[in-house]
Amino acid sequence: MKNIHILILLILIPIKAFALIEVDITRGNLSPLPVAVSSLSIDKISKKNFEKLLKKKNIGSEISIIVENNLKQTGLFNPLNKDAFLQKPNIAHLKPRFEDWALIKAQALITGKVSLVNEKLRVEFRLWDILAGKEIMALAFTTVPTNWRRVGHIITDKVYERLTGEKGYFDTRIIYVAEEGPKTNRVKKLAIMDQDGFNTKYLTLGNELVLTPRFNPTNQMVTYLSYFRNLPRVYLLDIETGIQEVVGDFPGMTFAPRFSPDGKKIIMSFAMDGNSEIYTMDLENRVVEKITNHPSIDTSPSYSPDGKYICFNSDRSGYQQIYVMKSNGTNVKRISFGKGLYGTPVWSPRGDLIAFTKLHKGKFYIGVMRTDGTGERLLTENFYQEAPSWSPNGRVLVFYRETKTNSNGEGFSAKLWSIDLTGYNERQVKTETDASDPSWSSLLSN
Repeated sequence: MKNIHILILLILIPIKAFALIEVDITRGNLSPLPVAVSSLSIDKISKKNFEKLLKKKNIGSEISIIVENNLKQTGLFNPLNKDAFLQKPNIAHLKPRFEDWALIKAQALITGKVSLVNEKLRVEFRLWDILAGKEIMALAFTTVPTNWRRVGHIITDKVYERLTGEKGYFDTRIIYVAEEGPKTNRVKKLAIMDQDGFNTKYLTLGNELVLTPRFNPTNQMVTYLSYFRNLPRVYLLDIETGIQEVVGDFPGMTFAPRFSPDGKKIIMSFAMDGNSEIYTMDLENRVVEKITNHPSIDTSPSYSPDGKYICFNSDRSGYQQIYVMKSNGTNVKRISFGKGLYGTPVWSPRGDLIAFTKLHKGKFYIGVMRTDGTGERLLTENFYQEAPSWSPNGRVLVFYRETKTNSNGEGFSAKLWSIDLTGYNERQVKTETDASDPSWSSLLSN
C-alpha cells in the first residue's frame, strides 16, 4: 500500500470573532446542529479532466456527500437537504447570502471549490457561521486526484474540530477480522477499510486463523495473532509497505499484544508454566520482561496514553474483574466492583476512561468507567458483543456483535457497530463480509 501524503495549506486565518454556533458533544444527538453542505463547485475543464481520470461525474458533489455522511453519522449534526438550497455552489463559495441560508434554518454552511492544477487535485473549502454572518475557517488541500475521498474526511475533521472544540476521527482506518462461512468453519482474513466502510483491502489470504489485530498509536503498523501449524504466533505488519515480520511464537496466547503509547513496546499475556501472566517486549532488542506474578489468570492488558499505567483483567478476586497497576507491575488495584464479569479493558486515548465488556445475567454489555472505577456507565447491551476500540479522539467506540443461531445452527453473523460516549447514535458499521475484532487507527493526517 502506497504512503499517502496530503499537503494542507492555510489560505486564510480563521476570524477571531466568536461565532454563535455551539455544538454540545456531551449530549449526543438530542439537538443536532442544522448544517448546509454545499456541493463543491468545479469549472468545466477540470470537470471533464476528472471524469477521464476518476470516472466520476462530479467530484465536487462526491466530496460534499462524504462530508455530509460523516457529519450525520456523529449524531451531532443534521445536514440539510440540498434541494432546499437557494444559492448556487460557486456563488455561495465566494460570498453567501446569509439570509437565504438562515431561511432554511442552517446555522453553519460549508462551501468549496475543486480544480485540477498541474495534474494535482486542489480543493478549497470555507466554513461559515450563518447566525453571525461570518466566515470562520478557510483551508486548501493539494494532493493526487485518487485521494479525493481522504480530502472529504480531512474537511470533516477540520469542521468537526472548529465546531466542537475537539479533534475529529474521520481521516482514519479500521482494521478487523473479515469472516465468512458457517460458524463451525469460519474463514478469517485481516481486512482494513476507511472508517466509513469504503476502500476495503484484504491483508491475508485466509489460509491461517487470524485474531485480534491492533494498531500502533504512532504509525500504520499493526500487530496480530495468527496460528502457524496450530501454534499462536505474533506478527508485525506495516500497512503501507506490506512488510511483515514474526515477533515470536507464544504458546498459550489467545489475544494479540497491544502497543505501548510510543509504539516501542508491545504488552501481552500468555501462559507459561500453566499460568497466564502479563509480559512486555521491547521491539528493538526483543527483550521480554514479566510484569505480573500471581497464581491467578492475568490477561488483556492495555496501557494508559501516558504509558505510566496498565489496566488488565484478573480473576484474583475469585471472578473476572478489572485492575490497574503501574507500568512496572507495582501498586495493583482492583477498580471494578459491579455485578457480573468484566473483560477486555481498553484505556481511552484521552486518558479519562476505560472501556470494557461486561457479562451479567446472560447478556453482554459495552461500558465505560473512570480510571479509578467510579462512574460506570453501560452504553449498550446485546446477546453477544465485545472488543471495544476507541476512536482517536476518545469520543466513539467501535466493537463487534454476534447474532444467535437457530436450532439448526443457521442465522449466525458478526458485525461491527459503533456508539458514542453518551450511549446515543448506535449504528452498524458497513463491511463487505462479517467482521470482528476491530481496531481504530490514529489520524492519518497527523
